[in-house]
Amino acid sequence: MDDIDNSDPSGSHPPRHATVAGVFDGPPVPAPGVCADFRPGTPDLSLFPRAAWAAAQRTVLAGLPHGALGYPDPRGLPVLRAALAALLARRRGVVADPDRLVVCSGVAQATTLLGTVLRARGHRAVGVEDPGSPEHGRLFAATGLDTAWLPIDAEGLRPGPLAAADVRAVVVTPAHQFPSGIAWSAERRGMLLDWARAVDGHVLEDDYDGDFRYDRAPVGALQGLDPERVVYTGSVSKSLAPGLRLGWMVLPEALVDEVVERKRTMDLGHPALDQAALAHLVTSGGYDRQLRRCQRAYRERRDALLAALARHFPGASVTGIAAGLHVIACLPARYGPPARFVERAAGAGVVLRPLEEYGTARPADGAVRLVIGYAHLAPSVIAEGMGRAAEALGGR
Repeated sequence: MDDIDNSDPSGSHPPRHATVAGVFDGPPVPAPGVCADFRPGTPDLSLFPRAAWAAAQRTVLAGLPHGALGYPDPRGLPVLRAALAALLARRRGVVADPDRLVVCSGVAQATTLLGTVLRARGHRAVGVEDPGSPEHGRLFAATGLDTAWLPIDAEGLRPGPLAAADVRAVVVTPAHQFPSGIAWSAERRGMLLDWARAVDGHVLEDDYDGDFRYDRAPVGALQGLDPERVVYTGSVSKSLAPGLRLGWMVLPEALVDEVVERKRTMDLGHPALDQAALAHLVTSGGYDRQLRRCQRAYRERRDALLAALARHFPGASVTGIAAGLHVIACLPARYGPPARFVERAAGAGVVLRPLEEYGTARPADGAVRLVIGYAHLAPSVIAEGMGRAAEALGGR
């Protein structure tokens, strides 16, 4: 991603940087001398179930009819759409009709598809969470849509700014807000849906890590509360690997035909063999086993991170720990300012990102707020990285 000038005096856009990682970004590229790269958004790619995936490919290739190797249905293979609909209903509470489910190249393509449809319908802007993933804005910009950055608080989108914004569509991460880690309250979920109905609008729900819950009951998908106003999106990027480029969107009936037509003209459909392999993995129980395996590994790494923070940064508070693949750590002002902290940690081979790079807010308390990803790092690397960062700050 290109560097972006952050000098806008209005402060209306969150700062963005070439190395900010988020919901859609690929794995951090190791640099010479880097001990630990804590940028969020990356799973442990070594957990990819190579044997199970290879077995699924062999099985489906042996039984796939010749006709299935032609141009596929732009919505996706019927067998995969049926498997995903059942999976999403069971695990996430999604109201998923296979005929309203479109297989796509991850949430990034789903966002772009929706953006092109909204633009054709006369939309000029889309609301996005602040703080949030800069990638949402970039993807909508590629379709000709502006973005309105809407502030969140501890419960979700703030009602006032949403009502005042000149938008009829928003993209949100309500189950585990990125990057703050909050789960939206029931009141704010209801408020957002009431807003969507009042303005005849739509909500894009990015359920980017909805399968990973550690210390709390799963938070159901927003889509289950109003399938006609919410576009639900997800992918296997965190559960299997982003390189598979396999994701899905569950659409309101009113948007299906337009999105499917855009998908057809964009790429003539998704690769049939990969779709069939994923369908087999889901229906055979292999995908559930993979999720349990990842859950165990990521819980262990989260616990290692919490222990390392408590040991090396006394007085730090941590939020967003009950779910997902990252946490927010708030360090006392004595560790600041944030830019100095990040710079000195980098000098010790530790890559960290401040929360301020994901939004417009600049709290005046001087605390250092960090967005720390841990899923892709072994517990030993997490411990060493936090230790080096503390040493770089003089052990304060």
